[in-house]
Amino acid sequence: MEQTVGFAHYWAQGDAVSHAVAYVLLLMSVASWYYILSKTWSSWRIRRGSNALEGFWKAPTLTDAIAVMRTVDSEEIFTPLAQRSSEAAGISSKQNTPSLNAATDPGELITRTLRREINRVSARLERGLTLLASVGSTAPFVGLFGTVWGIYHALAAVSASGTVQIDKVAGPVGEALIMTALGLVVAIPAVLAYNAFTRLNRLTLAELDGFAHDLHAYLTTGERVGKGEA
Repeated sequence: MEQTVGFAHYWAQGDAVSHAVAYVLLLMSVASWYYILSKTWSSWRIRRGSNALEGFWKAPTLTDAIAVMRTVDSEEIFTPLAQRSSEAAGISSKQNTPSLNAATDPGELITRTLRREINRVSARLERGLTLLASVGSTAPFVGLFGTVWGIYHALAAVSASGTVQIDKVAGPVGEALIMTALGLVVAIPAVLAYNAFTRLNRLTLAELDGFAHDLHAYLTTGERVGKGEA
């Protein structure tokens, strides 16, 4: 009689450990695809928002520049950098009460504000990358564990039957190898997405760093108040 070979047969013959491995792979796949899709949408919006940098410097005043940038920067990546640094320079808000910020050199205060905003954006961009890296590196081994466990049970069943025939071994072993394939199916998209998002994050942070240097140079010149309030 022909033996039905496939995932359904393997699932029916599997025990709690085999089912747990499959559920773990499913959970890893769902989590990784959630971040892949959400970060793909976010990355597209961020790259579209980077066009606001050109319009920012074409605006007549800093207030107008921030307003123009806010309409394009839907992910709020570049806008907070300009807004917070302008507030630190005393353009958008004035501090009349004594404080450590008021006693700090304006250039140092702007630098600290820019650094804090860049760190905030960096942490936001890296959100989910740890999970993708973890899934990409561990999913093949989780699938391999399921394969080894399935082969073990297949060989144990053959040994208990008292007869060793190739057709009796090939089916269960082939079914067990499905778990290795599932592990690779889960891992490969996570690895590719991790590499793609890492590259996009480097590009975004490089643009953000350049924008921060330009802002610092602009806000620390003697002309910043006159131009900002024009």
